Amino acid sequence: MFKYYITRFAMLIPKLMVISIIVFIGIQMIPGDPVTRTISPEVYAHLSPVQLNELRQELGLNDSMVVQYLRWLSGLLRGDFGYSLVTGGKISGIIASRLPATFELAFVSLIFATILGLLFGFISAIKKNTIIDYTNTVLGMIGISVPPFFFGLLAILLFSIYLRWFPTGGRMGYGHVTFFARLKYLVLPAFILGISLIATLMKFTRGSMLDVLSKEYIKVARSKGLSEIKVNLKHGFRNALIPIMVVLVMRIPMLVGGTVIIETVFNYPGMGSLMVSSISGSDMPVVMIGTFIMTSSVLLASFFVDVFAAIIDPRIRFGTDAGGGNGK
Repeated sequence: MFKYYITRFAMLIPKLMVISIIVFIGIQMIPGDPVTRTISPEVYAHLSPVQLNELRQELGLNDSMVVQYLRWLSGLLRGDFGYSLVTGGKISGIIASRLPATFELAFVSLIFATILGLLFGFISAIKKNTIIDYTNTVLGMIGISVPPFFFGLLAILLFSIYLRWFPTGGRMGYGHVTFFARLKYLVLPAFILGISLIATLMKFTRGSMLDVLSKEYIKVARSKGLSEIKVNLKHGFRNALIPIMVVLVMRIPMLVGGTVIIETVFNYPGMGSLMVSSISGSDMPVVMIGTFIMTSSVLLASFFVDVFAAIIDPRIRFGTDAGGGNGK
């Protein structure tokens, strides 16, 4: 088991190296003087051509690409990401102010999706072939098919403009520093972000529950006179959770990656909206570093998904799962 985890973690290293090389090449292809991406714009504005040439030599910008990459990678590992071409601020500070907001949004969305997806799927299973089941199935198909930005615009129109229950966007009001004070800003974007996951979980929960309810031990439990609630919850739902949890954790990386559209729609100050604004403003150093951070976050999330999935389903780490033993 420990060997499985070590192998999965070791597989991250070449992937991260490839991503870092792509990001480095992308930054080098950005038009302009590389010095502007290395030092503060305020300092750059007061340098003469001679001083610029000396600075290029001092910073090693005349070295080979391999040497520059290794030096850049070393700075990246230390948290030295360079400077923004637009604001002049350190990219590390910009990322530090935006990344927690994205993780917070993804976490709240995961809570919403897990609760609602499991609940609706459970109800559909025990109310099989009823109007409730058919309604949930149709809603699930809509949730998977319709783009999330469309749901976001409808939610803003209905709940923010007409009903005035929630803010139209942003992350917090003046003086709202605690999580619960910011919660009203999170409800709409988190729910919209989780709609696709809700629909997916509902579908898999219904299927897993129906499969478990057809087992012999369920019939034995009913023959013993146990109530339907106890049979469905204790013997049915609990045993149906293992494959459902595997499906849930497998989709966490997709949840993190899906924040870009939702943050833009709700003007939420996270990594997604930062990427969009940086692309619009041609602030490519921020775009490239942001891409590296988001991609690395998805890879790390995938690693923890593999670990958690192997814990709850031993067939995965022993290579006997239905997917052919590839851990997926």
